[in-house]
Amino acid sequence: MAQYQITVDDEILEGLFQRDGGVAKLVESVVNQILQAQVQEHLKAAPYERTKERQGYRNGTVTRTLTTRVGRLVLRVPRVRNGQFSTELFARYQRSEQAFIIALMEMVNGVSTRDVAKVTEQLCGTTFSKSTVSELCKRLDPIVQGWNNRSLAEHRYPFLLVDALVLRIREEGRVRSRAAMIAVGINEEGYREILGLMLGDSESEASWREFFAWLKNRGLRGVDVVVSDSHGGLVKALQTEFQGCTWQRCQTHFMRNILDATPKALQKEVYKRVRAILDAPDLKTARLLMNEFVEEYAEKAPKAVKVLEEGFDDVTAVLVLPDRYRRRLRTTNGVERLNEEIRRRERVIRIFPNRESVIRLLGALLMEIDETWTTGHRYLNMDEYWQWKKEQQKSTEPAMLHVVNA
Repeated sequence: MAQYQITVDDEILEGLFQRDGGVAKLVESVVNQILQAQVQEHLKAAPYERTKERQGYRNGTVTRTLTTRVGRLVLRVPRVRNGQFSTELFARYQRSEQAFIIALMEMVNGVSTRDVAKVTEQLCGTTFSKSTVSELCKRLDPIVQGWNNRSLAEHRYPFLLVDALVLRIREEGRVRSRAAMIAVGINEEGYREILGLMLGDSESEASWREFFAWLKNRGLRGVDVVVSDSHGGLVKALQTEFQGCTWQRCQTHFMRNILDATPKALQKEVYKRVRAILDAPDLKTARLLMNEFVEEYAEKAPKAVKVLEEGFDDVTAVLVLPDRYRRRLRTTNGVERLNEEIRRRERVIRIFPNRESVIRLLGALLMEIDETWTTGHRYLNMDEYWQWKKEQQKSTEPAMLHVVNA
């Protein structure tokens, strides 16, 4: 393990105890000194030092910002003339940036070298040759693939949230729409994990079944509640691959379906009434409120009434759970936020050059977010859930014994 000699200015030390951001300033100072020490080790020479062992020359620094738990750090990353210096100090934060640059480079294939240089210069402070892009792919792809195919057998995942977004990919000279399917699990300890990403030809039942089978082959187990939208192919695949699990239909998507079926003049009042149903303290109350809604709007908004009656059981499934888990599990909003992060990058690229670039970019980004989740705070305290599960099992035992004796 490398050892570095670190110095701390009096001003930084005083700020540690006297003002906000003092810890960030201290960490920033330490990290910048480590970066300088690493480039010195790489070049085998201190600044301006004359030595036969020197392996190259410095070429200034490039400023980078790094968001950490203690605040935003401004780092001065050294550059060397041959462009070969790299640091693993914050490599995990660079993976998605590398994948983004590679996708851009592949996207602009055929554009003038000068234009490519401008894009990469603005994004990362330097330019990339084709050989550099190839080298980045060789280094990044195995990391992303290894993460995306890792074993899931270490944990149980009682809660599973799934969603897909449509991307445009160039294949065989044509631009085609493909579905990127993503699964987020909440494990038995209450931590969120991004379980995997797969590209499908469409959101068909066959594509979703392949995705779920892939997750189970990697060790996915213990699923109790699955949250998703009501896409036909997805729902059919869930019924086949997760028999016995509770399906919670995403309430956000459901509300859109209700309002789309409601006359515009009634949308505000219908929203409030349906929201009250979904926020009911228990299923009995929710059903009572639904019956009142059906009676009042049967003639004024018959299509909305039909949507509510047909979807009621699935959209209120979460009400059987203890109250603390309902808000987090009633929608796919957690996965939707991942989609927003993906869309931010996809809007720049617009059309992915190939399938490999999709897995590389999305996988690197999701891998980075997954590491933040699994090393951060717990998403849910699962103690109450496991106690509830025990009580549920006890309540069903007498009925099971009665069936056996009969």
